[in-house]
Amino acid sequence: MDRVKVVEVGPRDGLQNETTFISTEEKIGFIKALIETGLSEIEITSFVSPKKIPQLADHVDVMQAFREVETPRLSVLVPNLQGFERALNVGAKHIAVFAGVSETFSKKNINATIDESMARYKEVCEAAIQAGLSVRGYLSCCWGCPYEGAIAESRVVELAERLLEFGCYEVSFGDTIGVATANKSKALIKFLQQSVPTEKIAVHFHDTYGQAIANVYAALEEGVRTVDSSVAGLGGCPYAKGATGNVASEDIIYLLHGMGFETGVDLHKLAQVGRDMSKRLERFYQAKVGQVL
Repeated sequence: MDRVKVVEVGPRDGLQNETTFISTEEKIGFIKALIETGLSEIEITSFVSPKKIPQLADHVDVMQAFREVETPRLSVLVPNLQGFERALNVGAKHIAVFAGVSETFSKKNINATIDESMARYKEVCEAAIQAGLSVRGYLSCCWGCPYEGAIAESRVVELAERLLEFGCYEVSFGDTIGVATANKSKALIKFLQQSVPTEKIAVHFHDTYGQAIANVYAALEEGVRTVDSSVAGLGGCPYAKGATGNVASEDIIYLLHGMGFETGVDLHKLAQVGRDMSKRLERFYQAKVGQVL
């Protein structure tokens, strides 16, 4: 069978919601260990305000430690043009922008309406592409919002199309509060495929209700070949009450290998990284496959 790209988001989306402070040196070691597992893409930090997410306040130092790395693809999240310029100045080659499909969530998350956020990201994408950087798009709350409930599929498609028009090479569709089920995952993906090329669709599931693996499987059945995950199931969302961690990378890799997909990832090495970081955070190691290994 074909290859599935696993985008590791643990160093950014995973750590941002953890209360145990991780030093810059430890973050750099964490990322280096993830690189050694064979992952093809890792999101390493976010150039947001240190006041908003203190855990990632050392984004400049983290990025500088990897500015010469060409492979794997190392990306950083940027919230606006100022964040992009800071990332560019310290050697970022790949960036991501993050938008909500819910007005309430958008205002709470980035203090902007959806239209205001899209205007910002249009500027960021134009500047990034002109500077030779690649841009990935994220859409949050695609299957449900903690404030507004269900989200219209047409709204998700509309915003995805805008991000692609801005120049994003793919869009990651997030189930931020983990409310999706396999049938709902399939339904939205099929709706998206009417206007968004399947190769530009990525999925980003949280495991709040224990449905993430089933949702990933459903997405794979619809032809999706890019999956976001976080080692040891780290993370959550600081602006979505009750949202637990992302689906564990170890569990996703086990699923993919069991289905015959290629990932390039050494599962045993990945489990070691997950166990070590869980121990450092003094939290239960949530990856079921990792526990067995």
